Amino acid sequence: MRPTRDFARRATLSRSVRLLSAFRYEQSDPARFYGALADDTVDMVGELWTGLHATTPAGRTALDVGGGPGYFASAFTAAGMHYIGVEPDPTEMHAGPAGEPGGGSFVRASGTALPFADDSVDICLSSNVAEHVRNPWLLGNEMLRVTRPGGLAVLSYTVWLGPFGGHEMGLTHYLGGARAADRYARKHGHRPKNDYGSSLFAVSAADGLRWAASTGALVAAFPRYHPRWAWWMTAAPGLREFAVSNLVLVLQP
Repeated sequence: MRPTRDFARRATLSRSVRLLSAFRYEQSDPARFYGALADDTVDMVGELWTGLHATTPAGRTALDVGGGPGYFASAFTAAGMHYIGVEPDPTEMHAGPAGEPGGGSFVRASGTALPFADDSVDICLSSNVAEHVRNPWLLGNEMLRVTRPGGLAVLSYTVWLGPFGGHEMGLTHYLGGARAADRYARKHGHRPKNDYGSSLFAVSAADGLRWAASTGALVAAFPRYHPRWAWWMTAAPGLREFAVSNLVLVLQP
């Protein structure tokens, strides 16, 4: 059974427009933005699981590496999964609408040294974290280590040369990461939260695909926010670095 079959049906242009429209509210109305992203992520993970196993993931243990505030916890818990969030920054854990994680449980730890036994979770997810890690493929290897054989690992990250690669620095990242960060600091009087070289790194689509292929566990790769008819861009070297924006790597240990 193709793992992306069910999700591909929902990967429509209207979904893409709806999600991209929500990005404008990340700062002004985070509940609106992160709530929509969390719901869509749960749907994606659930449909990928169903594509691999022909069953729903209800009752399964889902480990979210870099889970952040409680929006994802609430969404995964509502879908019937046992949610565990891993977050190195305690302030991120309590940045949800009520100031507390929204269901599930949280562990303060680094994604590159997960404090979990081998083969201990059914699903391991990392959403928009790899570009903030100096060694993203160490994080990916840890995700595969803790995922049970036959389970599901989903690593989704923002591609550096895509339009959102600079995060709050906007399109100035095309001038170079360090230059863009310095320009942001001069304009705003403080360093960006996603500061190039310390909390933001240039991760390419080619790097992720190369790592995933080397694991022998890759079962699918596609642009997260694109409609199904645009997924071919993932297979186009050069173009994918600018057009994919956010790459999803689906792996089954």
